[in-house]
Amino acid sequence: VQLQASGGGLVQAGDSLRLSCAVSGLTISAYGMGWFRQAPGKEREYVGTISRSGYTTRYADSVKGRFTISRDNAKNSVYLQMSSLKPEDTAVYYCAATLANIATKTHQYDYWGQGTQVTVSS
Repeated sequence: VQLQASGGGLVQAGDSLRLSCAVSGLTISAYGMGWFRQAPGKEREYVGTISRSGYTTRYADSVKGRFTISRDNAKNSVYLQMSSLKPEDTAVYYCAATLANIATKTHQYDYWGQGTQVTVSS
């Protein structure tokens, strides 16, 4: 199983960025998917999650209204659209898969990608 996150980079505050997560080795339509992030010296934190069908999404308060998760089960991929980026959004972003329909805790996830760095300058 491989979850390949991509799309990170260096942007300025206020910019937008779209992360992608291409999954191989499992069929994501059977999995809830999530995005997490980890800043230097901090624990990994929940960003958002999307249900198997894509009908339901939930977000951390810190990103609500700015970030949007979507999925394309036909492409076995998940996306994180980030807008109005802030310096505090700087982190390595990870996608993950869970057998649950929706999950907000790291321990609920079964598979993790390797992460992609997002750096937001002020």
